[in-house]
Amino acid sequence: MDDWITLENQTLRLDFDPRTGALARVTARQTGWPVLDRPNLGLSFRLLVPLSEERRSNPVYGEKQALTSFEPGADGRSARFTWDGVISENGGRLDVRLILDVTLDDCQAVFCMTVENNSPYVVENVYCPCLGDVQRPPGSAWLKTFYYNYGSASEQPLWPVYRNLRGYYGVDYPTQFDPSSAAAGAPMTPFILLLGEGQGIYAGVCRPSPELVAWHTELRPGYGSSIDSRVPTGRQIAGKEVATRFAAVHVPYIRPGETRTLTPVALEAFQGGWQAGADIYKRWRSTWMRLPEPPEWAREPHAWQQIHINSPEDELRLPFSELVRIGEDCARHGVKAIQLVGWNDGGQDQGNPSHDPDPRLGGFEALKDAIRRVQALGVKVILFSKFTWADRATERFRSNLVRLAVKDPYGDYYHYGGYQYQTATQLLDINTKRLIPMCFLSEEYLRVCAEEFQKILDLGADGILFDECQHHSPALLCFDESHGHRPGAPVYANDRLLIQNFSRQAARPGFLFAGEACYDWEMEAYHLAYFRSENKRHIPLSRYLLPDALYMTAVTGFNDRNMINQCLLYRYVISYEPYNFKGRLDDFPETIAYGKQMDALRRELRDYFWDGEFRDTIGAVVLNEGQIHHPYSVFFNRADGRFGLVIANYEDQPVRLEARLENGQPLARFRLVDDPAWRGLAGGIAIPPQSAAVVI
Repeated sequence: MDDWITLENQTLRLDFDPRTGALARVTARQTGWPVLDRPNLGLSFRLLVPLSEERRSNPVYGEKQALTSFEPGADGRSARFTWDGVISENGGRLDVRLILDVTLDDCQAVFCMTVENNSPYVVENVYCPCLGDVQRPPGSAWLKTFYYNYGSASEQPLWPVYRNLRGYYGVDYPTQFDPSSAAAGAPMTPFILLLGEGQGIYAGVCRPSPELVAWHTELRPGYGSSIDSRVPTGRQIAGKEVATRFAAVHVPYIRPGETRTLTPVALEAFQGGWQAGADIYKRWRSTWMRLPEPPEWAREPHAWQQIHINSPEDELRLPFSELVRIGEDCARHGVKAIQLVGWNDGGQDQGNPSHDPDPRLGGFEALKDAIRRVQALGVKVILFSKFTWADRATERFRSNLVRLAVKDPYGDYYHYGGYQYQTATQLLDINTKRLIPMCFLSEEYLRVCAEEFQKILDLGADGILFDECQHHSPALLCFDESHGHRPGAPVYANDRLLIQNFSRQAARPGFLFAGEACYDWEMEAYHLAYFRSENKRHIPLSRYLLPDALYMTAVTGFNDRNMINQCLLYRYVISYEPYNFKGRLDDFPETIAYGKQMDALRRELRDYFWDGEFRDTIGAVVLNEGQIHHPYSVFFNRADGRFGLVIANYEDQPVRLEARLENGQPLARFRLVDDPAWRGLAGGIAIPPQSAAVVI
């Protein structure tokens, strides 16, 4: 077609069909990658507009709609597409007006859809932007998605195999929404990469809105070979086009008579690995988000101990009066803080959202006194807390809090399966306490949280660690208007507000707010995030996104050198957790000894490995017999402009490596974590099994 509507910038060329407004071709300009090169597969948008609860399936396919008008921008880098009314598959013509503004800057194309719903039905879903077929870059051996998940990243293959993440019984085509619904989109996952070898496409929200935007792919018409999830090898199979679709899926629940402008989504082509794609997101986020200042003690290299003293099965492991013994252990080993778990009435994951100290462990005054005595040793006490859930088995929930639970479209509360502890009865999931996600959009529930948080303040604790602050699974939207919000409101909207409210309530310098696996935007409110990262292929995405944030990971092994090495690699605070956080520090002397050596090293070289900027592997190459070695990290010393490396050997055999900086700056010497002797690089960097070296 000669009359394509064409918009282009430094990274993208977009060709639109003038009849339908479909995005017909997409080209990465810097490399020539034809991301979408079959105009017949072009898409514009897709809607779901149910006619009733008995007739929910009523899609609107944008590629079947005639474009009403097209208005080019005066600068040649923007366009407005308008559809005055749409034809739905099962409900005929609907009075829904759609206005799509596509605006390009030097690098990005931003898609912003406005929906004017004058129909008698609710517009539930809006897919926009849509790519009708994502081809791998020429010569690339693979294509995958890459996105945030629990402090790390998930990678899902798109080619040559495609991983179906939803039950085949529920979809016509292999489909990817992340199996953890909370991680399927913004705000937890504000961007996604379509990544090939050496280049990719970035897609991300470009407004800090809590509205749900999920990332979706599907393989059409399906597998060539299902036994190995293989994508068909040709462009057609069985007479049908083979295509991998991608879309940003908005779930706005726009009511009759309502007009809503959806969260804009940006596309940008980039060159490089996942770090280059993450850099695009970092540049945008830096325009509006700042980290809070942590307490002075937490800014120093330090370690914690997490200890659990009770569960729903009533172990009653440690009375409050004996907590000082744990504090003495920490003081002796130089461990700065205790995260105390299971101190609340009923133990960990029972009685939520109650934060009353368990009377069987000594009650309020005994815990308050124990905290004071531990603090006198120079050790901080951080109390494990939980505000996301209510325990369904409690009378408090059944008689009162049920009103404030997140509700589904049918008026029922969602429920989360909960966690099993200790006994065979519970490990077999027979008497597990089920957890109900509560609505943070309810001002009344926020007051409940404030009352419970005040108990922690009254105990004199040094901070909280809010467990499971990062999700409300399985709830994404709340439909209970009695909470003071619209039906279909996003339940993640007040995640940061809750902690900001707590901070004002505390009005206490030095109080630390920590959370479990805080998603990126939550770090605007939290000082520290804790997660578990025991994986040799762990991807330090959170650390890369926020080089200066405090992140902490669990160390549970009895000679856990590799996890200590990982803490050095990625600047993670150590959380010592013998016997799965139910033991004492002296239970694993080898782990403690190596951890103390590692922390001493990063205190000595803190300009590099604590205060320096983490760059992942960008800027250096580490080789083992000519092949890229894994893992290693690059740190930029802000004090003198030099670079340092951390190189770990996770394996059981020694290695001898060579390293070089890509800027030509010379590396001079290295030392091991547990050997203070510095050595030159002439003979290579010799690293024993399960050890790590720093190179400067």
